[in-house]
Amino acid sequence: MFQYFDVASDPSQGPARVARLREWLGKHGIDGFIVPRADEHQGEYVPARAERLQWLTGFTGSAGVAIVFSDSAQIFVDGRYTLQVRQQVDLSVFTVQSLIDTPPAKWLGDNAAKGARIGFDPWLHTISEAKALKTALEKRGAELVALRNNAVDEIWDDQPGPPLETVDIQPFDYAGELAKDKLARMAESLRKEGATHTVLTDPSSLAWAFNIRGRDVPHTPLALGFAIVAAEGPHLLFMDKRKLPRQTEAYLTQLADICPPSALDEQLRTLAKGGETIGLDFGLAAEKLRLIVEENGGKVVSLPDPARLPRATKNAAELAGTRNAHRRDGAAVSRFVHWLEARPPGSVDEIAAVTSLENCRVQTGNELQMPLRDISFDTISGAGPNGAVIHYRVTTATNRTLGPGELYLVDSGGQYQDGTTDITRTLPVGEPSAEMRERYTLVLKGLIQISMLRFPVGTRGADIDAFARAALWKAGLDYAHGTGHGVGSFLSVHEGPQRIAKTGMEKLLPGMILSNEPGYYKEGAYGIRLENLIVVTEPEPIEGGDIPMHRFETLTLVPFDKRMIVTAMLTREEFEWLNAYHARVRHEVAPLLTGEERAWLEAATSPFEDHHHPSR
Repeated sequence: MFQYFDVASDPSQGPARVARLREWLGKHGIDGFIVPRADEHQGEYVPARAERLQWLTGFTGSAGVAIVFSDSAQIFVDGRYTLQVRQQVDLSVFTVQSLIDTPPAKWLGDNAAKGARIGFDPWLHTISEAKALKTALEKRGAELVALRNNAVDEIWDDQPGPPLETVDIQPFDYAGELAKDKLARMAESLRKEGATHTVLTDPSSLAWAFNIRGRDVPHTPLALGFAIVAAEGPHLLFMDKRKLPRQTEAYLTQLADICPPSALDEQLRTLAKGGETIGLDFGLAAEKLRLIVEENGGKVVSLPDPARLPRATKNAAELAGTRNAHRRDGAAVSRFVHWLEARPPGSVDEIAAVTSLENCRVQTGNELQMPLRDISFDTISGAGPNGAVIHYRVTTATNRTLGPGELYLVDSGGQYQDGTTDITRTLPVGEPSAEMRERYTLVLKGLIQISMLRFPVGTRGADIDAFARAALWKAGLDYAHGTGHGVGSFLSVHEGPQRIAKTGMEKLLPGMILSNEPGYYKEGAYGIRLENLIVVTEPEPIEGGDIPMHRFETLTLVPFDKRMIVTAMLTREEFEWLNAYHARVRHEVAPLLTGEERAWLEAATSPFEDHHHPSR
C-alpha cells in the first residue's frame, strides 16, 4: 500500500509542546514565533523532518501557519481546512484564523504589541513573505527577528533526519528534452535578465531541469536539493551523494559540479563576495538566501524561477505521456467504480474503498506494463458528512461505512513514469435525494462550462473561474476553494504557476495542464466534487471569428454517474458535450477492459436519450 491510515494527529500533545516552545522563547528574549507548514524549499510537499506545524499543533493540512506568543496562539488555515483544523487542534490553546482574509502579516500588523520581538526561521519563509511580515511589524513598532536556530527544532527531541532516498534519471522518451539543453536555455535567460547566477530552490524545478526524479517526500517524485545555475561557467548541484546511485551520479556530473547541501551557504558567500548578481524568485526562494548574498556584498535581483514556465508548458513527449497515463488511469478508476457499485450499501467503508482503488491502479498498471509508481496524494475518501470536509484524510479513527442514501466523494490520483493523474468523482450509495441530484448537476454544469470554453491569448485563470461557479451562484451556492490547480509531468500534482481561481494571475499557455474541479459542500451532510484534468491547446481560428482562441483538451477519461444527473437542467450544448465525452471514454478506455468491467463501462457511457428537449 502507498497510503496508510494511522492517526497522524494528536491534539492532546499541543498544550505541552506549546508550553515548551514558550519556555524556549522566554529564555531567548523572543515574544512570539512563527511556525509555517514549510521546508527550506517552500514546497507543499515536505519530508517528515519539516512537519513542524503538525508536530506542534496536530494539524495535518498542506497549508497553514501558527504564531505562538507567551499568552496566546493563533493557527491560520484556508477554506479547505476550516472543518479539519477544528477536529485536529486543541482549541483551548489555538484560535483559528483565516489564512486568506487575515494572513499572518495582516494579523500581526493589527495585533502585535509595540516593542514585541517576533522570531522566525528565515529558511522557512520566502523573501516576499518575510518582507510583508517585517513591514507589518515595523508599522506596529515591533521587530521581526531572524533566528539562527529554529525554535521548534530546538525542542523536538525525536525529530527525523533528512531523507536520503534514491535519485533516478527520467528518460528522454518521457522528458522530451535533454537536461543540457534545458540548462543552456536557462543560462541564456539569465544573461538576458542581467544576472550572473540564480538559485533553483523548488525541487520540482530541480527535477525538471536535470531530468531526475526522487522519493524524498510522500507521493511526489522529488529529490530535495538546490542548484546554482550560472549564466557562464559550471552549474552547481547541492545534493547528498548518498542519494545518488553510480549511474545517476555519473550522469549528473556531466551537467554540474555536485556539492554537499551544507556547502550552499559557502558557495553563495563566495559568489556574493565576488560581486556577482544573484537572481532569486522572491515568491519561492527562502529569505535566508537573500540574507546570505546581501550580507556578503552581493547583489540580489528579483528573477522568476527560470524553470517554472518551461516546466508548466508541457512538450509533445510529456503530453503524449500524460494522455497515455490518463487512459490507463481511466481504466483503473472505472474498474474501481464497477467494483463499488456491485457492493450493497453499508458493506464497504472508506478505508476498504481506498485500498480497492489503489489495487485497481496497481493491477491495471501492471497489466498495461506501466506500473503505478505511487499515488499522487493521499486519497480523499469521504462518505456522507466526511465528504463535506474538503481535504478529508481517512484514518482508523474517522473511518466510516458508505451508508445507504449517502454520497461518496473520492478524489485520487496516480504517479506513473509518463504522467501524473488527479480525478474526483462523487457516487451515490443507494438512492440519492432530489437535492443531491440537483446540486450534483449544478457542479457538473460548471465543469462542462470550463471544458467547452474558448478564450483568447493572454487569458488568466482568474478571468475564467466564474464560469465554473455561475450555475451554483444562480442557485445561491458556492465552494471555498479554487477551481483548478496546475499539474506536473510525473511530478507534483499541485504545480504552479498556473491555476483557475480568483487569485490565478498567470496567463494560460499552450501545454499547461490544470484541474477542473468545481464542488459543493453541505456541512454535516455530504460533499460533491467533480474533477477532470485539462490541457491548454494552441490557439486556433474560429470560423467567422476575428482572432484565434485557445480551448481545453480534456485528459481524464472516467464516466460521470448517470444516476446523479438531472438532464433537464443541462443546456443543449452541455447535454451534447456530456454525450460526446462519454462516447470518447467508451472509445478510449473500453478496449483496456474485459468482461463485466467492459460491459459496465459501455452501459455507464451509453448516450442519454434526448427526450427532454434541453433549452439552449
